[in-house]
Amino acid sequence: MNEERAAVAVHQLSAGYGKRTVLRDVAFSLPAGERIALIGPNGAGKSTLLKTMLGFLKPKSGTVEIFGEPLEKVRSRIAYMPQSAEVNWNFPITVEGVAEMGLFFSLGWFRKPGKAERERVEQALEELGLTDLRKRQISELSGGQKKRVFLARALVQNADLFFLDEPLAGVDYRSERAIMEKLEALVGAGKSVVAVHHDVHTITRYFDRAVLLDGGTVQAVGEAREVVVSEAMRKCYGEVFQAEKWL
Repeated sequence: MNEERAAVAVHQLSAGYGKRTVLRDVAFSLPAGERIALIGPNGAGKSTLLKTMLGFLKPKSGTVEIFGEPLEKVRSRIAYMPQSAEVNWNFPITVEGVAEMGLFFSLGWFRKPGKAERERVEQALEELGLTDLRKRQISELSGGQKKRVFLARALVQNADLFFLDEPLAGVDYRSERAIMEKLEALVGAGKSVVAVHHDVHTITRYFDRAVLLDGGTVQAVGEAREVVVSEAMRKCYGEVFQAEKWL
């Protein structure tokens, strides 16, 4: 793959927390314009990898390039949807207020949104079925509604690359469908999606490509349909996973 056209290129990346190394010599290149899943058993290093690619964790060694550039040069082109556990849901802010946070890169802290920016917020809320909830406090939302609110924030940012940490964890079917249909539409519009994903049985339904991690190292990278039937997948998940049932 031509790495100048890659959405993400990771080079011999090692990272962790304090003296504990979680990722070891991770390397791969992911094409732009696809839905890409980071998969693996619990503790494999998926969220650590995502946080390192985003610059939240400083790598112990190695580098990450986004669209062929260092992260600092393209940060405005990246949107992030965090895990629910990382959000203070008691913070006093409305659904609309969270969505408006996506305007930061275009407006900064002090410029007020104009008509065009307000329309972006309204459109994102409408596309994710949140218009009627716009004035509701986020503490009053269901799990699926909370996920959709932070996806709305990412949409408002109008980014080119979307990083999502467990976007389907704890959501109902309506929210799962709304989230994945929107991600599919984003990719159809030329955007790129990288998501930590736990449900191995929906990998091929929702994603084009997969990166399989285990023990902090990459076990397989490729088209989702190829990764789920690989020997590496069977070693990671054992007899519990029967890939043929889900292709």
